Amino acid sequence: MENIVLFDPGVRSLNKGDEIIMRSARMELAKSGLLQGRYVIHSATHAPIVTWYQNTVFNPRMKFYDHAKYKFICGSNLLWKNMMKPRPVFNVDLTNCRPYRNSILMGVGLGQAQSKTNWYTKKLYSKILNKNVVHSVRDQHTADFLKSLGYKAIDTGCPTMWQFTSDFCRSIPEKKADNVIFTLTDYGRDKANDQKLIDILLQHYKTVYFWIQGAFDKAYFDSFKNTETIKIVDPTLEDFSSVLRENDIDYVGTRLHAGMFAMQHKKRTIIIAIDSRVRDLNAAYALHVIQRDNISKLSDLIETSFATDVQLKEDNIREWLSQFEVISS
Repeated sequence: MENIVLFDPGVRSLNKGDEIIMRSARMELAKSGLLQGRYVIHSATHAPIVTWYQNTVFNPRMKFYDHAKYKFICGSNLLWKNMMKPRPVFNVDLTNCRPYRNSILMGVGLGQAQSKTNWYTKKLYSKILNKNVVHSVRDQHTADFLKSLGYKAIDTGCPTMWQFTSDFCRSIPEKKADNVIFTLTDYGRDKANDQKLIDILLQHYKTVYFWIQGAFDKAYFDSFKNTETIKIVDPTLEDFSSVLRENDIDYVGTRLHAGMFAMQHKKRTIIIAIDSRVRDLNAAYALHVIQRDNISKLSDLIETSFATDVQLKEDNIREWLSQFEVISS
């Protein structure tokens, strides 16, 4: 039986957004037919798959990786320009990279802004990335980076966005809901503007929910005032999904992938931009984004009716998927 390996950023992650990415990536691969009739396993990107010793000596389990039909690295900010620094988001080095050999990127982003890539990183990527395919990346900036290293890449956006066709977007409400669920970002703190965010949501919605996406988001939430009436939603996709399904509700927050998850549930979404990643995606895909330092404008946006019209790169997605052999049913 042919094998497929999905390198999964959601395993051992401190950010539930990685689970959202992985859920979407697997769903899109399944929709394409690529997983049908094949044995599929998940391997964590946040932890080494093998030790240096297992990487070099005979290991029967390595046959699965060595002979896999396809290996997909599924989304998140896994690429770095300096892989010599230990990075738990992509925990691999030259001594244990054998399972990744000839891997294919699926909606992966670049998580670092240094101007140059060192020799070690180039060598490591040469051991990991398939040189004969077009890789799918989250944005044009990442595509340009890979091309500069001699790889073929195309901007498909994040797999969390791939279902946002024009027809799908038309099913998302234009008017404000009665309730709202929001997120905060523990590693991107701005106490003054995040307090304003909370106060604005309490002013405009009947019930306010807070979803914990990151492992330290709840501690950050607890540092704010006026939170007594806010309902806490446990940090699982099941609990988040339940609130979205069972309520007339909007999403507003600083967490990008929580916003993508809400849109997948056909909920009106406003993303608060706290970094260049969201700004770049907004420029390319026309999401509804407001800069956090302009948070005072959020009240007007909440009360304004607006249509969702994501500028999905459907041709790029089809081009990327067309490279791979689908087993006919």
